[in-house]
Amino acid sequence: MPLLEVQNLQKTYRLGRVSVPVLRGASLSVEEGEFVAVLGASGSGKSTLLHLIGGLDRPDRAESVIRFQGESIYGMSAGGLDRYRARTVGFVFQFYHLLPELNVLQNVMIASMVRHGFAFSARRTGVRARATGLLEAFGLGSRLRHRPAELSGGERQRVAIARALMNEPRLLLADEPTGNLDRKTGDAILDALGRIRAESRQTVIMVTHDAHVAARADRVVKLEDGCVVAEHSRPLV
Repeated sequence: MPLLEVQNLQKTYRLGRVSVPVLRGASLSVEEGEFVAVLGASGSGKSTLLHLIGGLDRPDRAESVIRFQGESIYGMSAGGLDRYRARTVGFVFQFYHLLPELNVLQNVMIASMVRHGFAFSARRTGVRARATGLLEAFGLGSRLRHRPAELSGGERQRVAIARALMNEPRLLLADEPTGNLDRKTGDAILDALGRIRAESRQTVIMVTHDAHVAARADRVVKLEDGCVVAEHSRPLV
């Protein structure tokens, strides 16, 4: 059984009086430990696909199905869906969404605090150790006490990825995580993520418009006009 199954996803947004169809029956399956890149032009539905998989939005029709380990995520209770978003999925966005008043270590630790509650002193030592280890893996061991404003764009994105991995999610969803970065910085981030994936068999779905980034993936899915139109085990660059 695939870790994730997506079938016939359909999503339309309303812009005033105009209906804008974004997904028109997209289907996809992902195996555990796989790195899948979703490649497509701006407006092809990549981000919407990721938001639906992550439980941040709902498809339009009942026949649209997303199953994680065989269970429909939209058949879950409200609490079950909250747990799926908090524990099973990690999100990385193009914009970092770091809290400016917190330092780097606190920004990563807060993901665990949100999951477990802020009064969890018995777990705090382990949480701090995991956050520190992730930041060190991304080359930020000397920046733990710095605030986001003191970091470069690449460093901020590394913090955001470490935060997404803090709760050991089964599935990491990354939306153009290197889109605002230069090629060298983006490659360094993907290298670090690749090392962590190799150690933990992390499952990753990353959307991008950049074939160079997609070339890092085990498999590339091409999205066009809201549909999956091609899949390649090696990208055509």
